[in-house]
Amino acid sequence: MAPSNTHEVDLSKLPDVSDISPETITDRVNAIHSLCPNPRQKFIMERLITHLHQVVSETNLTTEEWMTAIQFLTRVGQTCTNIRQEFILLSDVMGVSALVDSINHPKVGGSTENTVLGPFFTEDAADIPHGGSIASAKQPGTPMFVSGRILDTSGQPIPNAKIETWETDAEGFYDTQYADRQEPDCRGRLRSQDDGSYAFRGIVPVAYPIPGDGPVGDLLKSLGRHNFRPAHLHMMIEAPGFETLITALYPRGDKYLKSDAVFGVKTSLIVDLQDVTSDEEARAKGFESGPFKLLQQDFVLVRREEANKARAERAAKTVPDEAKVEGIYK
Repeated sequence: MAPSNTHEVDLSKLPDVSDISPETITDRVNAIHSLCPNPRQKFIMERLITHLHQVVSETNLTTEEWMTAIQFLTRVGQTCTNIRQEFILLSDVMGVSALVDSINHPKVGGSTENTVLGPFFTEDAADIPHGGSIASAKQPGTPMFVSGRILDTSGQPIPNAKIETWETDAEGFYDTQYADRQEPDCRGRLRSQDDGSYAFRGIVPVAYPIPGDGPVGDLLKSLGRHNFRPAHLHMMIEAPGFETLITALYPRGDKYLKSDAVFGVKTSLIVDLQDVTSDEEARAKGFESGPFKLLQQDFVLVRREEANKARAERAAKTVPDEAKVEGIYK
């Protein structure tokens, strides 16, 4: 009786993969996957093996370099915990996260561009009223009032859209990074009004470093890269019939805008903060007094059928029909 951890297959259906050479091994590896019943998995593995082998061949990779890569990936896995995902961080700094996001959330017409979600979203944000604050009273930092409208691509308002927003505190930390976190802070959940408008109070976010004490940090240092993200305000907006928009707003002037460690910045998401000094206007916005920063920004959502059409058009150029993901193109 075979051990329970073996995988029996019909050997008569497998190709001969003996006597490989640098010229034949790629085709042999792809050939032995010919029995894979999932066409999407088979397609992805074929492209992965082809390009991975191509890198090894083109660089004439040495055994020592191969072992260095194995040890690096082992360290990445060992660094992961239930609150830290070093593999996602690796994906982020290699631009893979941003690429996957861009492919799966194409820009349609005048819609707002997506960007990476990041690791600091939580489900426990407090519900706040229109014009309420996402930052607790104890938070230092420069007060900021954020307002605008939620619209569709034809300019019509979207009422009752759910808006999740989160940001760093004035020290550059998210609330989840504090060991003594008791409740959510610098994050909140609100709804757009009947006219599509939304408004809330917060503080001006600041730039911060992604974790640099692990293997990904070591990699960035060896490549001559920094590990900072520019200041940004996260926004996630949902409405029935529309694609969920995951995006962020980046205040103009941050020195890391052009070298974001995770490639999240897009020019259309860079915003200007206006200086408001009037105490009267500050009190009208819910602050005790001025000055404060004003951020005004509309968000344009894409209807699901519009997004599916855009994804289908891109997939038609690169993916065979049998390997397309069912359900996201129609």
